[in-house]
Amino acid sequence: MSGLLSEGLLANIGRQAPPRTELATRRDIRKYSIATGQRLRKFLEGDEAPPMYHVALFWDVVELDQLSPDGVSIDALLPKFPLERAMAGGLKIDYHQPILAESWLTAHRTLSDIYEKEGRSGPLIFYEVVMEVVGEDGRAVLTEKTTRILR
Repeated sequence: MSGLLSEGLLANIGRQAPPRTELATRRDIRKYSIATGQRLRKFLEGDEAPPMYHVALFWDVVELDQLSPDGVSIDALLPKFPLERAMAGGLKIDYHQPILAESWLTAHRTLSDIYEKEGRSGPLIFYEVVMEVVGEDGRAVLTEKTTRILR
C-alpha cells in the first residue's frame, strides 16, 4: 500500500454537511418523469416522484466556471485528496417511502468512510458519502450511499 491516507485526511470521516431542504414540486416531478420516459400516471401527473428523482434535487446550482473538470460542483463536504481523477464506484439507494408532490425534504450528508486499495495501475482512494433524506415529519424517505474512486 502506498500510504496516501494521512491521519489528518482520515479524521474527516464522520464529517457532516449542513442539512439542505428542498421542495419536490409537482411541476419538477412531471418534467423529470417526462424526461426519463416514465409511463405510470402517478409519475407523469406529478403525484409521486419516480426513482432517482432526488439525485439532483440537492445539488448546488452554480455557474459553469464553478464546476470541476468532471462537470460537477465542488463538494465542500470533501477534503482535498492526494488523487483527483474521480470515477463512479457505486450507488445504493434504499427507499423508505415515496416522494410525494409538494413535500419538503431535508438531506443530511455524511462522509462515512475513506480507504485505500491498490489497483493494477497504482493506488486508489475510495470514499463513501451517506445521504439520509427525511420528510417534514422527520420520517426517513430514503437513504443513499455513494462510493467514488479516485486515481
